[in-house]
Amino acid sequence: DLYRKVFVFRNDPSDAYVLLRAKPERPLHNFTLCLRSYSDLARPHGLFSYATKAQDNEILLLKPKPSEYRFYVGGKFVAFRVPEGRGDWEHVCASWESATGIAEFWLNGKPWPRKGLQRGYAVGAEAAVLLGQEQDAFGGGFDAYNSFSGELADVYLWDVGLSPDKMRAAYQSLRLPPALL
Repeated sequence: DLYRKVFVFRNDPSDAYVLLRAKPERPLHNFTLCLRSYSDLARPHGLFSYATKAQDNEILLLKPKPSEYRFYVGGKFVAFRVPEGRGDWEHVCASWESATGIAEFWLNGKPWPRKGLQRGYAVGAEAAVLLGQEQDAFGGGFDAYNSFSGELADVYLWDVGLSPDKMRAAYQSLRLPPALL
């Protein structure tokens, strides 16, 4: 139970990461990922990386620069341009639905325009899930230049697309449905 706990990644650059034990029983056709991050990095950094043996960027949340997030599903990505952080925590939720290929992105409780991504795809179930690094191989292949430095908290992964009300509830740290992570 990581409620009210924070992961601190204190070195920059770093080979540090947190390995999460998530065992989806079947491929994911829908999911929502939410997390909070606090960092002053201006270089690219991986926040959440879900890799399978077939695809290293099965699910990836990457911040290539202070004004952009990239959300990957099955090796393809959509980019969301955001205001540069003002030295405060950022809460991000990214949601994806296979049937429509709709990718949603929320920053600090507000939705960004939806985009299309990997319609009909299924995210593999046998995964290595890491915080703080981008995997270039299953469970490894790190590039220290893409490492995260700062603090991460409130990491959740659901096997459903959350409603707008639940996305706002995640931002406000309210009661949420049971999650895979």
